[in-house]
Amino acid sequence: MKTLAKIPVTVVTGFLGSGKTTLIQHLITNANGRKLAVLVNEFGSEGVDGEILKSCADANCPAENIVELANGCICCTVADDFIPAIEQLLSRRVKPDHILIETSGLALPKPLLKAFDWPEIRSRITVDGVIALADAEAVAAGRFAPDPVAVEAQRAADENLDHETPLSEVFEDQIACADIVLLTKADLVGAEGLEAAKAAIAAEMPRRVLLMLPVVDGAVDARVILGLEAAAEDDLAARPSHHDGEEEHEHNDFASVVVEFPEVANIDALVASIQRLAREQNVLRAKGYIAVAGKPMRLLLQSVGERVRHQFDMPWGTRPRRSKLVMIGEHDDIDEAAIRAGLGV
Repeated sequence: MKTLAKIPVTVVTGFLGSGKTTLIQHLITNANGRKLAVLVNEFGSEGVDGEILKSCADANCPAENIVELANGCICCTVADDFIPAIEQLLSRRVKPDHILIETSGLALPKPLLKAFDWPEIRSRITVDGVIALADAEAVAAGRFAPDPVAVEAQRAADENLDHETPLSEVFEDQIACADIVLLTKADLVGAEGLEAAKAAIAAEMPRRVLLMLPVVDGAVDARVILGLEAAAEDDLAARPSHHDGEEEHEHNDFASVVVEFPEVANIDALVASIQRLAREQNVLRAKGYIAVAGKPMRLLLQSVGERVRHQFDMPWGTRPRRSKLVMIGEHDDIDEAAIRAGLGV
């Protein structure tokens, strides 16, 4: 009964641009009467996802129940950021029925699960489940599913060569920690690609997950992924990580650049510039708001590699009309000067 009295928390993890914010938007607007709270964590000093989520706040998840943590991974800054943020949500006059945590796309979920054993919160919340999102198109193309046999053969040939990139380790740790895997952007791969993605992910799983579901635009019934009662914080041994045994981990493999620039006259030209930066500068992710000349609405722009999506989301109102993009890439690749030049600023 003590466990049942705890507030359930769902951890939503997944690589950069896998669709975590879109999923949480859907859950907020289809909460089935649950009072929700959201803790959103982003990589880099400039947050975008928190503002996106606050734009769809409602009576079941008011804006004050959406807490954003930027410029720090919550699994690395438990005492300074995660615990105070959770305590802030638990102190609300009307306590949430369920808390959603959107981790940074670069976060390792297992260290976060360990934080649920902290004395300040362990009697008050429990990990209802870990939902891992994987971009079906990327996985089907093999970008984050290395062939274990080939890797071992190459390692045997050169014992000093490590063929696992930081990106693959992040991806594998997220999958290994999951109770449910959602294959997002399933509409982009077709039936054959979807089966290839499922097989690739299954090969990385240390245990069977409850479900592996294809999803388009975050549309999944909240009853399917909330209320799992997994108590994942008590099941850590079944969720192996590349970083087991380490006291801490770092995200120095990645870096972000924040670029501000004036109003844009040509959206297509901006999209082409971002696609070119993805190819030439290995920019993994871009997101932000764009001021478009002659348009009263702000343009929300997000990209994963060369795939760029954009839409007008709301009027600028009294906000300053300024364009700002956060560009994320691997630390050794990202070149701030080249990115600024590529955007013409």
